[in-house]
Amino acid sequence: MVTLTEAINSTSKKLSAAGIINHRLDAEVLLCNTIAKDRAWLLANLREPLSDEHRWVFERTVERRVQREPLQYITGNQEFWGLDFTVTRDVLIPRPETELIIETVLALQKKDQALSIIDLCTGSGCIAVSLAKELHSARIFATDKSGKALDVARENARRHGVSDRIRFLEGDLFGPLNELDIHNKVDIIVSNPPYIPSGDYSTLQVEVRDYEPIMALIAGPDGTEIHQRILDEAPSFLKSKGHLIVEMGLGQHGELEKRVRNIGAFAVLTALKDLAGIERVIVAKIK
Repeated sequence: MVTLTEAINSTSKKLSAAGIINHRLDAEVLLCNTIAKDRAWLLANLREPLSDEHRWVFERTVERRVQREPLQYITGNQEFWGLDFTVTRDVLIPRPETELIIETVLALQKKDQALSIIDLCTGSGCIAVSLAKELHSARIFATDKSGKALDVARENARRHGVSDRIRFLEGDLFGPLNELDIHNKVDIIVSNPPYIPSGDYSTLQVEVRDYEPIMALIAGPDGTEIHQRILDEAPSFLKSKGHLIVEMGLGQHGELEKRVRNIGAFAVLTALKDLAGIERVIVAKIK
């Protein structure tokens, strides 16, 4: 029977040999997930033995990580906006830079304002759920083409007690919203749409290319095809002075700025940078 520290050390070496950068941290996270303990407990009890049953489960999860399956899909969880979200291979793994959308919405809203919000390409529901947790008077409509993704999003909404304030709808972008009486009545539209050019797919990190849903990653040859569709349709749903807040990829700001300015309905344009200094979110305001 091996100790916890021995299991971590041997696993760290195996993950390192597989080209995984954060090999020791990943080993610790996988072990914590196996024994259902947090990392603080683990670090305080490294001399404890790892049971044969736990060792078998641990080794199976390690093999998955060696094959470069993302840690989040193995553990089934990812933190976003201080909340724990369920993730499966049916949804994009939430990224820290997407939290900039939440920050932007909160900066625009007034205290206890009863906002109407649309979240396009909701995926795991991380944006919609986080906004519902912060904005108790908001009414949110969240759409996605993937029914399996919406199952995950609904689970996350239930998990965080906001199911009653988010309406999840299956369909392409604004499609499922057209029959609702919300045209020109929405305060804010948010989205983290696919924005990777199809030609870049083969160059993506293995964890992304081989495991995350291609529908949530690839937009088309230019990478801005989904953005254009959102820009074209958003004005028919937004109120006067309403805002569109959309995540974008590296180097896409210039082209998207031109497209926003070419749509006469938008009056104000702002590009916000993430912590890495990359122009990550574009904000447009209806006249």
